[in-house]
Order: sequence, then C-alpha cells, then structure tokens
Amino acid sequence: MANLQQIVDELSNLTVLEAAELSKMLEEKWGVSAAAPVAAMPAGGAAAAAAEPVEEKTEFDVVLATVGDKKINVIKEVRAITGLGLKEAKDLVEAAPKPLKEGVKKEEAEAIKKKLEDAGATVEIK
Repeated sequence: MANLQQIVDELSNLTVLEAAELSKMLEEKWGVSAAAPVAAMPAGGAAAAAAEPVEEKTEFDVVLATVGDKKINVIKEVRAITGLGLKEAKDLVEAAPKPLKEGVKKEEAEAIKKKLEDAGATVEIK
C-alpha cells in the first residue's frame, strides 16, 4: 500500500504536459485509447443496456467532406454514383460537407469512398 501512495503522490506532482505524455505512453503500451467519458445513463437504464447485446453497425452513410482541387472529376463521380443530373451533382459538390449516400452496406460505402478519393475528394463514412 505504501507503494500505491507513493505513485499517487508522484502523479499529483506532474505538470499538464507531463500528464499528457504519460497518457500517450500508456495508450501505446496497453493498446488502448483515452476517450472522453460518455454521459451517464439513468440508473434504471444502465442495467437494461448492459443486458442488451452490442449490435454491429450494418448501414453506413457516405459523406462528401471536401472537394479538393479536382472539382470536375469529383462532380463526374458524384453523378455516376448518385444518378443526379449535372446541375444537381455540381450543387451537391459545392455544398460539401454533404451526405452523398445513406444507409448503404460497408462494402458499398468503402467502394464509393475509394472512387471519390481517387477523383480528389475527401470522404467520411459514418
């Protein structure tokens, strides 16, 4: 127990920069991530949530984040993917970030992302 108290005392004396560096080192060593805490659920909901199995996400949204330098190529790909007309595709591209396809399977989302990135756009899958 004296060892633990000594560790607590040492950690209490760290500067903010040293604490951040320690956090990074521990994340790397243990292969974890120091994520922000999630808002607490009401006591009744916590037990119910723990009993439910975790569902893997099966539907994804493809979001056109930025267009990049090759706007014309991106517009062509958007037209091919969505079936929109030239004006609608151009308006969608110029309004980025915008959802491009919603509720698609992971494989399709990845394929769309690759096509758009090859055309010069930045794409997010949510």
